[in-house]
Amino acid sequence: MSRLAQTAGLTEIQREILATVRDFVDKEILPVATELEHRDEYPTRIVEGLRELGLFGLMIPEEYGGLGESLLTYALCVEEIARGWMSVSGIINTHFIVAYLLKQHGTEEQKETFLPRMAEGTVRGAFSMSEPGLGSDVSAITSKGVRDGDAYVLNGQKMWLTNGGTSHLVAVLCRTDEGHPEGTAPHRSMTTFLVEKEPGFGEVRPGLTIPGKIDKMGYKGVDTTELIMDGVRIPANRVLGGATGRGFYQMMDGVEVGRVNVAARGCGVAQRAFELGVSYAQQRHTFGKPIAQHQAIQFKLAEMATKVEAAHAMMVNAARKKDSGERNDLEAGMAKYLASEYCKEVVEDAFRIHGGYGFSKEYEIERLYREAPMLLIGEGTAEIQKMIIGRRLLEEYRFQG
Repeated sequence: MSRLAQTAGLTEIQREILATVRDFVDKEILPVATELEHRDEYPTRIVEGLRELGLFGLMIPEEYGGLGESLLTYALCVEEIARGWMSVSGIINTHFIVAYLLKQHGTEEQKETFLPRMAEGTVRGAFSMSEPGLGSDVSAITSKGVRDGDAYVLNGQKMWLTNGGTSHLVAVLCRTDEGHPEGTAPHRSMTTFLVEKEPGFGEVRPGLTIPGKIDKMGYKGVDTTELIMDGVRIPANRVLGGATGRGFYQMMDGVEVGRVNVAARGCGVAQRAFELGVSYAQQRHTFGKPIAQHQAIQFKLAEMATKVEAAHAMMVNAARKKDSGERNDLEAGMAKYLASEYCKEVVEDAFRIHGGYGFSKEYEIERLYREAPMLLIGEGTAEIQKMIIGRRLLEEYRFQG
């Protein structure tokens, strides 16, 4: 797009990175995305191309072989990739969150062991909080890690792992009672374990099973799986940060930047939907003229473009706030909430512009229509975002009477 969703104040390096990613999206992703999506096929060649571009190490510090870029640069790259195919941005995001957790919370030994290979893309990351019975209530997890000599034994079932099959390293949140007496608040007795495994499905290390891919309405191509732990032994030096009881805070830090990522994905999908809608409206004729010349369609295009612009601005603001070192849970929650809701609405409007053809699998908008709903759920539902936003607003505007 030539005018919408522009970002002021970027450096020359940032502009060059984004231009390279956009060119890659136009040439390597858009021409094949719908075909691969319909086959639910993992985009091996695309992922390899992104690895060669260095995107797996985009935010990993240069001392560990990465590019050392900002969250803003990363989010803008995700926006471009999601414009091509949202599933590819999901592959990158989950890897990025694990790398971020290591960078922010890992011991020096953990950083040196994993970050250089993650920057290369030869080790891919996944993270696991959710379980079959808990949804957004992270404090209700039942998976446990129990100390046994110089190791921990993990048991439990996790759900909704993006990259569950293709990853080499999974950050898994479990309950640990060690050093946390009965009655301790649930979020103070959680620990993040760094679980190494072989890529693939079935038993990928002793006691650890990754069943086959979950069949989904959209968000295809990327492997979404369960993770079943039955006596998995993990060395004590694979506790993230080296101490138990910090897992909830570590994961929430990762989810906070993940919400910026989901906002960026929403922006990218909405941009693509607008592109498809405005293009089709100028090609389709009714009553002797292109439908773009009908006022009803112009109103729809105006609303779509305004939503694209607003969502982009909020996403950029949330990323810049995090990059500044300030707390950004309010901004990230607002950006994720607005971008995902607006994405759904822009995609639906583009679908309506296409009329009956939007219902055909031959048209790209059909794929976007199935992909957009995932963004309403990922990294916390709209209701969760509103809870976060509301609580933060009450902190900022505390009544002084």
